[in-house]
Amino acid sequence: MTSTTPCAPLNLDSIKRIGTGMAFILFPLLFILAFAFHPHLLSPHMLSPKELVLRARHADLMQLGHVLDTFATVLMVVVALRFMKLLDRGSAVWPGLVGAALAIWGVMILAALKGALCLTMSAIDTVPDQEFAQMMPGLLAMFSRKGWMVLLWSIVCLPIGFAIQAIALLKTHAIRRWQGILFLIGIFLVGTPDGLEIVNLTASILMAVALVPYGIQTIIKKDTYEVKTA
Repeated sequence: MTSTTPCAPLNLDSIKRIGTGMAFILFPLLFILAFAFHPHLLSPHMLSPKELVLRARHADLMQLGHVLDTFATVLMVVVALRFMKLLDRGSAVWPGLVGAALAIWGVMILAALKGALCLTMSAIDTVPDQEFAQMMPGLLAMFSRKGWMVLLWSIVCLPIGFAIQAIALLKTHAIRRWQGILFLIGIFLVGTPDGLEIVNLTASILMAVALVPYGIQTIIKKDTYEVKTA
């Protein structure tokens, strides 16, 4: 008769740790898929508002990528809060807090941008071409970020916030140097304007190389880095 050792039940801390690790793994992978779904990756060029509108017309695969971007925003909040926790001692507290605040605001704007300028186009795809042409002035106003949509420009807070945290993480040795550098480069490049998605895709791959191993370490409880206070 053989005996087996029962597996230890998951407690709240284990669930939080696994969830945090999965956020680090899935966030950059979703970005890779999202940017890979964009057309003309190998023909990069800046796009005018009208070109953006026309590119989004009947672009089902690209709209799926925008859905993945929207899902990724939730995971990015988890990443920002995790970095803030790693920087919760000594002189690293303020960079962690300010960086998290800016990054989370930028994440909220990213979600709003995907809803306002991207997912709405999937609904407009159901409109006949003649009516679509009549809607063009309004769509151009949207894609030119007129009115209160000017707030969408504050999406720059996303890379700035994460960059502040990444620099502080590097200074305090809270993550490995190569991971911090790759993430810092990636988070800056991922905000490259529409039409140059090959750059965004490359940036997402750099972030995946940096963050996926950290996520795995977090899940298996091998993340032993500690913040060195100044």
